[in-house]
Amino acid sequence: MTVQLLIDAIVRQTTVLIAQLATAGGIRAPVAHLANQVFLDLSRELDAQGVSRRVSADMFGMALRAYLRKIQRLNESSTDFGRSLWEAVYDFLRNERFVARSEVIRRFARDDESVVRGVLHDLIETGLVFQTGAGSDAVLRAATDDELRQVRRLKDGRVDELVWAFVYHHGPISRADLARMEPLRVEDLDGALGRLLAEERLVTSDGPNGPLLSASKLILPLGAELGWEAAVLDHFHAIVATICKKLVLGRRAALDDSVGGSTYTYEVWPGHPLESEARSVLSRFRAAQSDLRKRIRSHNDGVPEPHHGAYQVVVYGGQHVVSDDGDEEAS
Repeated sequence: MTVQLLIDAIVRQTTVLIAQLATAGGIRAPVAHLANQVFLDLSRELDAQGVSRRVSADMFGMALRAYLRKIQRLNESSTDFGRSLWEAVYDFLRNERFVARSEVIRRFARDDESVVRGVLHDLIETGLVFQTGAGSDAVLRAATDDELRQVRRLKDGRVDELVWAFVYHHGPISRADLARMEPLRVEDLDGALGRLLAEERLVTSDGPNGPLLSASKLILPLGAELGWEAAVLDHFHAIVATICKKLVLGRRAALDDSVGGSTYTYEVWPGHPLESEARSVLSRFRAAQSDLRKRIRSHNDGVPEPHHGAYQVVVYGGQHVVSDDGDEEAS
């Protein structure tokens, strides 16, 4: 019962984070695909944890047959077998000059109409497809390659940082596996990989089935205008990875833990003798960790080969300030 309460609370907090990200800086990021994406990701992770499909279906409150059908429906189009619905709809629009929304719905009649509408919404919101009019009479047109190049020039930096973060956390990884994780067009992904490899932020190595991508570091400078999305992903990944590792190793905390986390709350006020010390915890933390990272790198650069049994120590620190009226101030 307590685990169920914990899961419910984490889901609520995660939805708050997603809502903030979806409206950050006044943007309106598409979220129509969210429920389906969560279902697919969670079902895949349950598979990876060794949970049988029958038990997973029961956890979702579904019959096994319905559960398997939903996975198949979301993984590929029921109209165009072997491809995701997103790919099938987008390719259909790219092959036509102008298409009525109602025609798209008819073309993919074998697929769930609400899912098709969600795909169209995502394509329009991300700028891959333009729409004139509204409702079933709306006319759709896929953006031309020239239009997409102009948009990519504005987004290249952010895409590069996110791809870098994905490879850093999930590498060594093949390009095919990365493409399945990153919902980017082929041109966008390959462009980002080309730039990251040229800048030596990514490297390749031989894998059993072809080249593998990896990154030995992920450094996002303070104050950078681009790349905040990758920083958020890096922070969130560190928190989730730490909690998951702690659950596997044991849930009891100890002072000499090498895996775990702690939260401290200080109550101060203007003029408090320790106010400045409390508010500057994050800046001191950053300075100390930056110095430690610099010293470790300096030592490692003098070692010709990685030491046998080398491993990573991931440290995360965060801070925010809540005033008496409940307003939160970023720190």
